[in-house]
Amino acid sequence: MRKQKRNMETFNLSFLDVVCCGFGAVILLLVITKIYEPITIEKSKEELQSLVTKLAQELEVIRGDSVTMNRRLTEITEQISENNDKNNKLQGDLSIIQGEFNSTKSMSDEQLTDRDSLFLLKQQLTDIQVRLQTEIDASNSRAVGIPIDSEYIIFVIDNSGSMVNNVWGDLKLSMVQILDAFPKDQLKGLQVISCNGDYLFPTFANQWIVDTDKTRSNIIQALNNWVPPCDSNPVDGINLAVTEFAKSNKIAIWILGDDLLQDARPQYCGRSDSAECIRAIVSKYNKLDAKGEPMIRVHGKAFRHGNYVGNPDGFFNMLRVVANENYGAVVVESN
Repeated sequence: MRKQKRNMETFNLSFLDVVCCGFGAVILLLVITKIYEPITIEKSKEELQSLVTKLAQELEVIRGDSVTMNRRLTEITEQISENNDKNNKLQGDLSIIQGEFNSTKSMSDEQLTDRDSLFLLKQQLTDIQVRLQTEIDASNSRAVGIPIDSEYIIFVIDNSGSMVNNVWGDLKLSMVQILDAFPKDQLKGLQVISCNGDYLFPTFANQWIVDTDKTRSNIIQALNNWVPPCDSNPVDGINLAVTEFAKSNKIAIWILGDDLLQDARPQYCGRSDSAECIRAIVSKYNKLDAKGEPMIRVHGKAFRHGNYVGNPDGFFNMLRVVANENYGAVVVESN
């Protein structure tokens, strides 16, 4: 019976120890919490104060940016208003200029119509001149009334495609007729060059070919295969003829073609117009002999056909002027 009582007292003492330890732990936790609470609150206050200060500074920056943006917006608005005023003024000026342009265009159209009429009239007058010249040359292909006092003949020939394809047979026949018009014992030499200055017989370059029946036949035969073609501008050929062959000889230059390319060689004459350049070249070298007769006669034959779109009237007018100034004649052959 005594053993049981002692055991119950031991259990009761241990339980009280456990309870006391638990209460002690709780009290210790409460004490620790109370010690650190003021420190945590103070730190939180400092952080909040720092955040408030930072936000206040950012607010000032935003306010400054807002003022700047408002000022810039005002400037842009004023610039837009100014640009609108300028645009309105330019629109008004454009309307005025457009009105002036329309008025000028109307006047230009009227002037263009007048110019077209003048050009058409000029074409008609040229055609009349050609017809009159053709009627005068009744044979239509023979050299009638042409001086034959020259001792040498140079043919400057347009061997372009329009000539070869349309009137080449007529050209060869014309050359035969021109040569036959001269007495055989009178002609001392012949030469044939293209309008670009290429020799028909390169082996006889810069020298005369003796006039014989065989020479004439060879010339006509060689014309069948003459290359290269020229560009329908006889400036080069005429310059070669007068500079190389008109030194002390009485020569006749025959210009045969159907077109005139307006592309002068300024190195020869310093001019841009082909016809004026030809006139200048020939007049520079053409002198009168002791009898008062010209050393150079310039003749021409214009071949007219309907298969080209060049400048046939310009070629004919060039021939007419140059022949008139250099004691020659012009023949027109219509195909």
